[in-house]
Amino acid sequence: MSPLENGTVIGDDGLPRPAWAASDPLLRAYYDHEWGMPVRDEQGMYERISLEAFQAGLSWVTILRKREAFRKAFLDFHPESVAAFTDADVQRLMLDAGIVRNRLKIQAAITNAKATIALREEGGLVDFVWSFQPTSTPEPRTIADIPTTSAESIALSKALRKKGFAFVGPTTMYALMEAVGIVDTHLLHSHRRGSSGVWSLPSHATEPTAPVHRSV
Repeated sequence: MSPLENGTVIGDDGLPRPAWAASDPLLRAYYDHEWGMPVRDEQGMYERISLEAFQAGLSWVTILRKREAFRKAFLDFHPESVAAFTDADVQRLMLDAGIVRNRLKIQAAITNAKATIALREEGGLVDFVWSFQPTSTPEPRTIADIPTTSAESIALSKALRKKGFAFVGPTTMYALMEAVGIVDTHLLHSHRRGSSGVWSLPSHATEPTAPVHRSV
């Protein structure tokens, strides 16, 4: 693999990817087919919020490698199922070597399941999260240009906390916004830029992007 000046790495297929997605086959598949694609169902959004919380302080590949174990342990991240977890379930999960055994994060997943259900009275988790979509998306030319927080991720973090969610800090929420397509932080000349369909692909990847639609 050959690194480029903009911080990307050329793979054996001739396509550039950020370094985090270039070496591990699992990360590469995630980057090529899932990362940045819109998530518009409640169960999917709750799963992403949960996994982003478990990822805090760890590498994302660690979470991906444990993803199926997480899904089994948390009953496919069905909000009603997780919201019904008891202290006995917490103890069970603390003994599950297939997941990240962090009591606070496990309890946060249960708390967030309950908060997800409560949000249905206000339109639901998906619309709530997507309502923080900005009017423009970053236009990074190098990996160094990609932000780790934004005014919107800070606002989303505060709003979710007010709704009872935990482990939803601004950096974690920015990573969520990238992962579910709310912002497009692919480099301007990336083969993945604009692939979500949420943001228009600028002519020659130099013109400012504009949202195709807002799901708010």
